[in-house]
Amino acid sequence: MERLVKPGNHIMNSSAKAIQVLLVDDHSIMRAGLRLLIENRDNLQVVGEASSCSEAVRLATDKKPDIILLDLQLGSEVGLDYIPAILQGSPKSNIILLTALNDTQVHRTAIAMGAMGVVLKEEAAEVLLKAIHHVHGGEVWIERSMMADVLFDKRSATDINPEKEKIASLTVRESEIIVLISEGLKNKEIAERLFITDMTVRNHLAAVFRKLDLHDRLGLAIYAYRHGLAKLP
Repeated sequence: MERLVKPGNHIMNSSAKAIQVLLVDDHSIMRAGLRLLIENRDNLQVVGEASSCSEAVRLATDKKPDIILLDLQLGSEVGLDYIPAILQGSPKSNIILLTALNDTQVHRTAIAMGAMGVVLKEEAAEVLLKAIHHVHGGEVWIERSMMADVLFDKRSATDINPEKEKIASLTVRESEIIVLISEGLKNKEIAERLFITDMTVRNHLAAVFRKLDLHDRLGLAIYAYRHGLAKLP
């Protein structure tokens, strides 16, 4: 597995608040296995179980969990279709898609719709646990093999970049900050690296978001990789 953005240390100590997890799967045996796996670990807690998409939306809205483990296929329903509704009800929740389908296009669609991670059901249990902690820390958890497809579109290198004018408006300092954001550094770390204040970093970042018509650090990192402003790790 590969992480895309790592804004900070996600490791929790024994006194930290437990990461609250909502399970969404139409198979009761699968949910029971996930509950056993999760609640056997410190600082992880299952706060609800849903067997349908409508129930997932209701519980997410009610419980506001930190992490939602969402099965791709829920009977006749497709979990992907309900990601927007789930996030509307609980905007701060992070969704990890669980699937047996190793299909790059499906994974790419999940990330594009707002999921923060994709874990294949064939993976070891430890992979899922790591994904939960990393996603809770603000990172995207995806297969390295699919990263390029998630980040890059299919245009050839000779195509005209429609974002050329926006990119040309960036200052040297703003470009430096974009690179460091793409490396996963937090504002404080960027400030220390560039010998400027946290406030200056925030001001530059606000200008970058405005110029590029972006709204968050993840979107900025993906934009930077797509348009050659930062190198893919």
